[in-house]
Amino acid sequence: MRRRAAALTLIAAALAVPAGAQQRHPLAFDDFISIRTPSEPAISPDGALVAFTVSAPSLDDNVNVSRIWVVPAGGGEARPLTAGDNGSDRSPRWAPDGSSVAFVSTREGGAQVWQVPVKGGEPSRLTALSGGVNDFAWAPDGKALYLTADVKWPLMQEVDRRNDDYPTSARIVTSLFFRHWDAWRAGRRQHVFRFTLADSRATDITPIDRDVPTLALGGRDLALSAVGTEVAVVYNPDNDVATSTNNDVFVMAPDGSGRQAITTSRANDHSPAYSPDSRYIAYLAAEVPGFEADRQQLVLYERANGRRAPLTPNWDASVLAFVWAPDSRSVLAEVEERGQRVIYAVEIPTGRTTRLVTGGSNTAVAVSPRGDFLVFLRQSATSPAELYRSDAAGRALRPLTRLNAAITARLNLTPLESFSFLGGAGDSVSGWVMRPPNFDRRHAYPLVYLIHGGPQGAWLDEWHARWNFAMFAARGYVVAGVNFHGSTGYGRRFTGSISRNWGGLPYDDLMKGLDALTARPYIDRQRVAAAGASYGGYMIYWMAGHTNRFRTLVAHDGIFNPLAMAGTTEELWFPLWEFGGPSTSPAARAIMEKWSPANYVSQWSTPLLVVHSQLDYRVDLSEGLQAFTAAKLRGLPAKFLYFPDEDHFVTKPRNRRLWWDTVLDWIDDGLRSPGA
Repeated sequence: MRRRAAALTLIAAALAVPAGAQQRHPLAFDDFISIRTPSEPAISPDGALVAFTVSAPSLDDNVNVSRIWVVPAGGGEARPLTAGDNGSDRSPRWAPDGSSVAFVSTREGGAQVWQVPVKGGEPSRLTALSGGVNDFAWAPDGKALYLTADVKWPLMQEVDRRNDDYPTSARIVTSLFFRHWDAWRAGRRQHVFRFTLADSRATDITPIDRDVPTLALGGRDLALSAVGTEVAVVYNPDNDVATSTNNDVFVMAPDGSGRQAITTSRANDHSPAYSPDSRYIAYLAAEVPGFEADRQQLVLYERANGRRAPLTPNWDASVLAFVWAPDSRSVLAEVEERGQRVIYAVEIPTGRTTRLVTGGSNTAVAVSPRGDFLVFLRQSATSPAELYRSDAAGRALRPLTRLNAAITARLNLTPLESFSFLGGAGDSVSGWVMRPPNFDRRHAYPLVYLIHGGPQGAWLDEWHARWNFAMFAARGYVVAGVNFHGSTGYGRRFTGSISRNWGGLPYDDLMKGLDALTARPYIDRQRVAAAGASYGGYMIYWMAGHTNRFRTLVAHDGIFNPLAMAGTTEELWFPLWEFGGPSTSPAARAIMEKWSPANYVSQWSTPLLVVHSQLDYRVDLSEGLQAFTAAKLRGLPAKFLYFPDEDHFVTKPRNRRLWWDTVLDWIDDGLRSPGA
């Protein structure tokens, strides 16, 4: 990656390279784009192997290619189970007899389910649905698959009929939630199909005018009982799903008959999972309707009598995902906790919690069939994700894969450090700091201040795929991020405090955090940049109108005008909750105006880079265009980086290269010393 010599000359001259680091170099984009990312670990029925997905970016082909791999569960060499020149493979699912792995592949005929023998051989295609397959699960007897796939619904059929022999790309829309994230959904529904392997017949078992499973705010939303006599799914039964978070859990027979809801809350219920002994269905449940980031509790539904009870009612933590232990006496839960992702054991039915695995970010936990070991993904800010194994108590922790060991062995990476300070409302607030490679305390370094999105999100100790601390630090910067009021992992009250208060407590925290950081003698308080995405982009625009402490700013997919955003986002429950109602409500409109960066453009004086993408339907492209226009009309140095083929994130390898090059060069220019 091209470096700006002028921005680094002074820093480089002051660095004293330790002898042990002379063979290592700071993280560069060529290293960053070479990282392979494992995901979706699945343990074989006999506990001997772990299947997982490995994704690798390709600049040549401008795609992220993924394949299915396997590794011995006891340790050994990992090997690819699938290969090929076309498409990608994902979602490995072991056949019940353990002889093969089924997976979703785009290698031929769109996304379809394929199957490959574990002992070797070529994959064979199982499905051929015209609209492709989104996900799937095996029936316990191995005789059928349960598929989720898109189907045409009447509006799409109307367009086809009106087009006749002259097709167009037009769409007809008669209801809200007509697009989601990066795709138009008008005229389409996701449904569950039962696919019998003996005759390759696919039957739609949820032929209703709803997306089943839900497209939004869900998790693992298709589950089968251990003996295959019942299926659980999640969908939103409300007429207007754009304004509702009311997902519910439904159970039905394997053919779709007898469908009935087992949850009644108006808030979000999702991720059902049957206990191995078939006594319970556990699921995740929010409490507050309309609030997408509310605390999620584990709830037990007792199948024999229909009783529901929260398993952890007094736990001020939000469970993000979970899996049953094979003896049905506990579940393994993933929880955000003060900037880390931690694995807990939760006892059934007492709800007693035991912390098992801490440090960094630990996700996608799987339990061996005998319950004697765990497999999960583990990463930190200086270690890309790898597959790890521990015993059932979280001890004897060791890696099962070393996909990126050769790359990281060549890198000079500095550890992430936590810090804390007294923030808004007198609350303790914490964050992370990373120093540059070859750090010398005698030197004063520029600071890059990163603002996380969400807004109910957090900076974690993880190898971030987009806002990677080490990539910024490699340019010779101290990098910091604060988990301000509204961040997750610090309790329900702290997380909820940002709603209707976007520019209040969070801004106070960020300024107080900046005070604490710039009080350090090795940080040059005169050379500070700030950058953020989504809500972080909003905060960049907000800070531009409220402080001149930054030399340069970067806003990615940020909200500039909440009034406009409330009418262009697809998930309307979000602005309804965050601002207290629709823009037609005087009270909600007043809150939107109070916290609108658009109302403070007259105070803007800082150079601004705006990044936004065409397919971002969460925060519409118009937000970035408005901000860039406002900056230029103010006569500010400003630049607009536009991606026509990205959504709320930048994922294509060549676009990622351009993003990093543009963002880092903009910061380099902005933080160049006077006269340099």
